[in-house]
Amino acid sequence: MANFEKSTLREYFESIVIAVILALFVRTWVVQAFKIPTGSMENNLLIGDHLLVNKFVFGPTASGVENAVLPVRDVRRGDIVVFKFPDEPERDFIKRVIGLPGETLELRNKKVYVNGQPLEEGYVHFLEPVSEGQEVTSFDVRERYGPVRVPERQYFVMGDNRDNSQDSRYWGFLPEHYIKGKALMIYWSYDAAPQAYEPDGVGASIRRIFSVLTHFFTRTRWERILRQIH
Repeated sequence: MANFEKSTLREYFESIVIAVILALFVRTWVVQAFKIPTGSMENNLLIGDHLLVNKFVFGPTASGVENAVLPVRDVRRGDIVVFKFPDEPERDFIKRVIGLPGETLELRNKKVYVNGQPLEEGYVHFLEPVSEGQEVTSFDVRERYGPVRVPERQYFVMGDNRDNSQDSRYWGFLPEHYIKGKALMIYWSYDAAPQAYEPDGVGASIRRIFSVLTHFFTRTRWERILRQIH
């Protein structure tokens, strides 16, 4: 009996260790959860959306064979990426890739031009209407920016909510090695009360947990669950 109990306990222990190792591997190399904390990507991504981020898609490959077989690729214009904020690398941001390495980018009357050609952006949201019939000459980067050339191995990223997004217009280019992955899908969306997003602390955490427990069914945005992100 003693040997049986010892063997059973050992099996449980080994199973737990393997599960932890697999979970750490998945989180480090394959997929990671991310929560939208601000409205900078509205109306595409909302405050309270919980995402899965594909960390594997932009991974380096050692040979052409790996590149052909594995589901990896370069960063493309239009990709929504999660990255380490260059000014504070311990924080994660999420934005859309607009300018690629080597391209010249300019913003005129809130319209993006890449290499002199207007960029069609059906996903863009503005809080204030775009100026019509005249060239804006203000220094407001929400209206006018550039032209700038994107350096090699760096990207120009912007939020979909152009009038309410701290992005490359304010803090510069995004280094390639700061990109953590591509936003894949929404696995849960919760319309939290404003106080749920107060600064972190014990009291705030307790209030967030209580809010989710008491309003899970009424505040979950069921129509957004499992929605792919484009």
